[in-house]
Amino acid sequence: MANYELNAEVRELKGTSASRRLRREAGKTPGIVYGGEKEPTQVTLELKELNKAFEDEGFFSHIIKLNVAGATETVLVKDVQRHAYKPVILHVDFQRVSNTTVIKQHIPLHFINEESCKGVKLQGGKVKHTISDVLVICEAGKLPEFIEVDLADAEVGTILHLSDLKLPEGVEILELTHGSDHDSAVLSIDVPKGAAADEEGESEEAAAE
Repeated sequence: MANYELNAEVRELKGTSASRRLRREAGKTPGIVYGGEKEPTQVTLELKELNKAFEDEGFFSHIIKLNVAGATETVLVKDVQRHAYKPVILHVDFQRVSNTTVIKQHIPLHFINEESCKGVKLQGGKVKHTISDVLVICEAGKLPEFIEVDLADAEVGTILHLSDLKLPEGVEILELTHGSDHDSAVLSIDVPKGAAADEEGESEEAAAE
């Protein structure tokens, strides 16, 4: 498992104007660290360091070591505010956690064998994705980087639901804790519309003969 670490400074000046000046003049991003038994701490982080960390998908589903004023906090990224159209991170929220802290976090789905599965390669089907990540609940130390979805045996007509996903021990999908009527579809493998129409036409012609 990768180790993630960031450096931050305690932020003395607060408010919208001060935050805007930080981003514009110092190339830094404001943030906050909260949770646990400590008071929230306002911090600043180097924008370049943040941008580099954010390029790694796993950064958002791992415990991070955050060095602040000579002390180290173990945190998770809980919220990121981005500029509407510029590649600028406006603010980051970090939650203090320990390995046993029960948390809720969005985890990406990684689909494998999508193009080589029977439903696509042999039956001409098309994979239709409904969701690309799931909200899980677990202890922070058991948080997976991603959830792998193997489509090797999937055929045309397959509909994969949340309950079909294979989860690590101790990890639950939050939606499923609310009952079976929350068992949403993750993806389906359908016959392309044109192909379906052709098959229907051929069937009608055969029946007429």
